[in-house]
Amino acid sequence: MSRYDFQIPITFKHRIIFTRNAFAVSNRSLAEVLCEGAGGQAVVFVEENVISVWPSLLDQIQIYFSDLAIEFRGISVFPGGEKAKADDHLVRDVWAAIAVAHIDRHSYVLVIGGGAFLDAVGYAAATAHRGVRLIRFPTTTLSQNDSGVGVKCGINLLGKKNWVGTFAVPFAVINDFQFLQTQEQEICRGGLIEAVKVALILDPVFFNWIEINLLSLSLLEKNSLELCVEQSALLHARHISTGGDPFESGSSRPLDFGHWAAHKLEVMTHHQISHAPAVAIGVALDTLYSARSGMLEISTAEQILRVLDGLQMEIYHPALDWHDRAGARRVLEGLDEFREHLGGELTVLLLTGIGKGVEVHELDEDLLGVCIDELRVRYGSRKLLNS
Repeated sequence: MSRYDFQIPITFKHRIIFTRNAFAVSNRSLAEVLCEGAGGQAVVFVEENVISVWPSLLDQIQIYFSDLAIEFRGISVFPGGEKAKADDHLVRDVWAAIAVAHIDRHSYVLVIGGGAFLDAVGYAAATAHRGVRLIRFPTTTLSQNDSGVGVKCGINLLGKKNWVGTFAVPFAVINDFQFLQTQEQEICRGGLIEAVKVALILDPVFFNWIEINLLSLSLLEKNSLELCVEQSALLHARHISTGGDPFESGSSRPLDFGHWAAHKLEVMTHHQISHAPAVAIGVALDTLYSARSGMLEISTAEQILRVLDGLQMEIYHPALDWHDRAGARRVLEGLDEFREHLGGELTVLLLTGIGKGVEVHELDEDLLGVCIDELRVRYGSRKLLNS
């Protein structure tokens, strides 16, 4: 019996571009990316909500491609939001469109939309021909500063978030700040939770900047918003590229701080709680748990909760108190699901300071209950204060 072990070094270029009005004829950012790949054809998928607030975008895209040496194979518009990845219906539609357009592995799929839409279309692109070149145009604060610059794609299935998916580095990500103006204010502001999260775990200087600019961020002033999104995106991308485990072969996922509860809350409520508000609640819960377990100074936890409050983010939802027939909080099932998704041992990042974390492999469910009770009281007090 013989055995041979081969090491196969694989490197990827992760292109991230920050610009404005990417489909203006004078803006050559996309043209340069397409020329770099020397591809022959391109097809575009756009989320329906984007077109509803930017109806001239379809014409702009066609005019832009008319000036390129790329064969344009058309635009498809599909509904987005969390329903886009609730099952494989959109994936199958995108596969069909790719097949009809005769897009090959050296051609391009462009996807324009929010995080859920990017996930579903990205999964279709990653599995058609075992991988078609994907160029992402994230359109929301949440997707521009986090998921859109990541290397994951997938859909929900079997009552679990992101249960089917893969890792696929996009050919390029173009963060067009003009798309940020197409969101409702609440959605735009809520997406900043991922910037708060990544600052908490990786960059205390950035967290301090968020504190200093809290009012302008809350008011969604353009310069502060765009600077925040760009810095968050770069922190996420740098961690993925330099953190030593871009495809999550281990169980450590520091970028998922606050996410074990968030993912469960989304599924429990059938996505009535969307990702950003769910993460805000998850970050508040894990921050308070870090403090009540003695890892984090109480004053630091209060500082973090004040930032969430300043960004008008909720820290509690009644679903945290939903119980099963045995009387256990259903949200705590998220711990087992998180462990399974990680591939074995539960690994959750908690805070010991701003920019400092520690990985733990078990959480005290009774103490989590105490923290949930405290969040409920804090939430009620805030509502009374603001009424």
